[in-house]
Amino acid sequence: MRVTAISAPGGPEVLVEEERAVPRPAAGEVLVAVSHAGVNRPDCLQRAGAYPPPKGASDLPGLEISGTIVALGETVDPVMLDQKVCALTNGGGYAQYCTVPVGQCLPVPAGLSMAEAAALPETLFTVWHNVFQRGLARDGETLLVHGGTSGIGTMAIKLAKLFDMRVAATCGSDEKCEQARSVGADLAINYRTRDFGEAVRDFTSGKGADVILDVVAGEYTQRNLDCLAVEGRLVTIATLGGPTAEIHVGKLMVKRQTLTGSTLRARSDAFKALLADDIAANAWPLVAMDELRPQMDRIYPLSEAAEAHRRMEAGEHFGKIVLAVDE
Repeated sequence: MRVTAISAPGGPEVLVEEERAVPRPAAGEVLVAVSHAGVNRPDCLQRAGAYPPPKGASDLPGLEISGTIVALGETVDPVMLDQKVCALTNGGGYAQYCTVPVGQCLPVPAGLSMAEAAALPETLFTVWHNVFQRGLARDGETLLVHGGTSGIGTMAIKLAKLFDMRVAATCGSDEKCEQARSVGADLAINYRTRDFGEAVRDFTSGKGADVILDVVAGEYTQRNLDCLAVEGRLVTIATLGGPTAEIHVGKLMVKRQTLTGSTLRARSDAFKALLADDIAANAWPLVAMDELRPQMDRIYPLSEAAEAHRRMEAGEHFGKIVLAVDE
């Protein structure tokens, strides 16, 4: 099969096309003939040598795919054969075939393109777990999303609005603020020209955000806590601003705030299957009813994966970047 591999840690140019043997599904896994693969920032980090795959995972990048199940491992229900699915993978998505634990697959409903299907798993699993499970978001609350025009950001905005939340988002330009508003943000803040904390406090009449989804960390951490409401929850999922932070614990105690975070890739297959079940019950019906769709940016052929990585790292994208594998 044709794959795009990482020849050595480095820039986008280290992504190279290779021929490899088609993998065989182990017990509890399925083999998917890949139609499309989503591009995510962890792919770029892995390519740069900063995010090694967990033990036992493929060395190929690619954490989400869509395609057709063409072979089954032991214990998998035969009804799964020939099903069109999208899936959260443990790696290996930049390839014509990819093995996936069956519990991490979701059916592709009618009306959802295979490109859109590939753009859903990583962002939807991440947002659902961190905003709704860890962040305990509820209707009527206010959510602040940093990086409002990214794949994660656009998904968080859209999903929160479907659950009757008010959403504020930070963006790096007036153009991106307009994009964030176009997908549902009630408030879009250009963090280069306005203090986001002040803007959130004004937006909430001084109360602050109930939940903050943060990808920055570093010096943003205390700034987030300062505009977080009493009993508010700060959920950190990336550290673009640095992995360490100094916070005022006294303020956190007085406001009874919760500071938490998570990463998804290293979690067990059993955990991801439970997360998929929760999404299937609570969020996937919105996809089936055409109420939730990923914000699509660009689709590149697999052979142009390096260009896709360059676009992501330049911050030019609005929503999801996807690779077309079967073209």
